[in-house]
Amino acid sequence: MKTTFYDLSAQDADGDHIQMKDLEGKVILIVNTASECGFNNQLHELEKLYKKYHDIGLEILAFPSNNFMNQEPCSATEARDLYSDQHGVSYKVMEKIDVKGENIHPLFKYLTEGKSGLITNSIKWNFTKFLVTREGKVAKRYAPQKSPLDVEDDIEKYLAG
Repeated sequence: MKTTFYDLSAQDADGDHIQMKDLEGKVILIVNTASECGFNNQLHELEKLYKKYHDIGLEILAFPSNNFMNQEPCSATEARDLYSDQHGVSYKVMEKIDVKGENIHPLFKYLTEGKSGLITNSIKWNFTKFLVTREGKVAKRYAPQKSPLDVEDDIEKYLAG
């Protein structure tokens, strides 16, 4: 049987197990993050979207990852605290994971196979974003340099159904 988005799970920064099926019915923006990346201003932009749309069904999951030039030296809990202190983040910061390579987290393996990137499916840098519909379909993949605020129209479209 083919794996669906809702078959997957991950841990949050505190080690609590999060089943994606518990997010069924929500629009989810999933991002691989890094505190020392030049795109880290997107943490604040993601928070703006979260505050605006969370009450009508948007969830944001930030996955710290150190896959690109050691730009996430923090542990998951350190990253969560830093994101909160420096960027006002209140959305869920997840476990620190690999988003590419032989130790790729199953969730990111699923996401990258569901929406290919330019030339290759592999994630090429921090702040690659995936938008998942209320039905658990990977709808869109956004490049790292694309501001989260530039995906707001897509978020609104999928929230509206």
